[in-house]
Amino acid sequence: MADDPKGTKKELSMEMRLLLAFGLMGIVLFATQYLMPKTPVKPATPPVEQAQQSAKPPAASPATPTPKPAAANAAATASGKKNAEAAPVAAVAAQAEETRIIDTSVYRILFTNKGASIRSWVLKNYKDINGKQIELIDPRKGGAFSYYYYTPPTGTNLNDVLFTVKQATPSSIEFEYSDGATTARKSFEFDAKSYRSIYSSEVSKDGKPVQHQLAWRGGFGDRTFHNALDVQHSVYYLAAKSKLVTATASDAAKGAIPTEGEFHFGGMEDTYFAGVLLPEPGSSVSFYTIHDKFPLAEGGEEKEHVGIAFGGQGINRSALFVGPKDTDILRSTDRKLETMIDWGWFEIMAKPLFLALNWVNDKITHNWGWAIILATVVINILLLPLRFSQIKSSQKMAAIQPEMQAIQGKYKDLSARDPKKQKQNEELMELYKKHGINPMGGCVPLLLQMPFFIAFFKVLSVAIELRGANWMWVQDLSQPETIPIRLLPVGMLVTQVLMQKMTPVASPDPSQQKLMMIMMPVMMTVMFYGASSGLVLYWLTGNVVGIVQQYFFNKYGSKPTLAQASISKKK
Repeated sequence: MADDPKGTKKELSMEMRLLLAFGLMGIVLFATQYLMPKTPVKPATPPVEQAQQSAKPPAASPATPTPKPAAANAAATASGKKNAEAAPVAAVAAQAEETRIIDTSVYRILFTNKGASIRSWVLKNYKDINGKQIELIDPRKGGAFSYYYYTPPTGTNLNDVLFTVKQATPSSIEFEYSDGATTARKSFEFDAKSYRSIYSSEVSKDGKPVQHQLAWRGGFGDRTFHNALDVQHSVYYLAAKSKLVTATASDAAKGAIPTEGEFHFGGMEDTYFAGVLLPEPGSSVSFYTIHDKFPLAEGGEEKEHVGIAFGGQGINRSALFVGPKDTDILRSTDRKLETMIDWGWFEIMAKPLFLALNWVNDKITHNWGWAIILATVVINILLLPLRFSQIKSSQKMAAIQPEMQAIQGKYKDLSARDPKKQKQNEELMELYKKHGINPMGGCVPLLLQMPFFIAFFKVLSVAIELRGANWMWVQDLSQPETIPIRLLPVGMLVTQVLMQKMTPVASPDPSQQKLMMIMMPVMMTVMFYGASSGLVLYWLTGNVVGIVQQYFFNKYGSKPTLAQASISKKK
């Protein structure tokens, strides 16, 4: 979905691990039924529109393109110049540090007038694994919307000065500072009921605009999430190329990664939340991915944290989205924001599956667990013809076992390298053809389940709508059960064994029957024991539906007559 910038090697993705696991199980199934005689590379460098350069302010770099501010910014800049020429700027500063809070239906944001930055940004409608409201900011690196400097400033360090504060409305705030030469202003205006807001930042010196960037450092998102720092990225969307680009903290370990251009949006994200700017169309923005390293807790091991800097003009103004990666919320804010939801390789199935589950949850069940069950039943009903075809194939394989044993007996004393051994395979294939049997027919249901399985996995991994969704005793369908003995995997083991007992076995050999009846269910249970509850619920429901289907087929379906064959003795 997104380009992988340069960095360290990454481990195999969960999708690849699942494909390998299913592939191994398919080999086991094929080998035991038909072959036995009696189953991150270094990522590429992200595209940037200018090469990395030595750490120095963009304003001093001759390679920095001439900015194209919007008309409103140009007018404001011209007005600032005229006023500066008309009269000297009076000093404006607060006498003491103070904090202000903006409290909306979705946010609680703590501002400080020191540097006019944000020290806390809480999402009121979402909680972490400790039951506390999500805090998006780590203030140890200056918080959010602090001024970003490559090197210590030669003049006023605006992060250290005290701005005056004005709040014209409960959902807006304005900061201003001036020492007579350098003047800086910031303002924020929040929508009282949505995750959208607008910010503006202006810096000038001696009446002339100063290009500058603001930064959000120290990571972003839910810090209680498993491996939280590993899923935090910088992200931007190149509108001209319809391309989403992400980078990690380690990618910027040797220096900030600069990009300049017209972005549809840019900012930071983790699995479930995002904080991005939506610049005015046609405006040029400089965007940097930053590396910070500090411990998660006092005295702990230092960890890499991603950060960003953005801006590049004398007056930077942009819309903001800071909130959940909820499909409906993203779509209502800006449709391009939906590209941040990573549906993985099987997006062609995962996204429609989520939309179907979302519709079932909203319109019918009003519970995600029951929506998963209902969707699983529908999927199994749609696959019913193929399921019956597989059952018939298994019955035919069981019926021709005497003939298969007779063929195997003729060649049992030959080595695998003996040219005559090829004759055995030819006779077996002729036998399959005679009875209309596909030797790979038993693997078809497993292969058909695999795309749905991976699609469910992705939905449960990235859809914030299922984060914290409960069902009966399960507190969070996107996580494993929290009880000492996880009932869903145990139920899956029991139903898997029962279904194996009801399904015709291709070989009459007791050792093979035991292998298929015990080994495969145990392998599946071990694999699923640490999986999300919703994923196990999907497979368990599929087992129950399969048991019902097998029962009716065994009771009412026609059964092939067992073939009679005598084992010929090799002369």
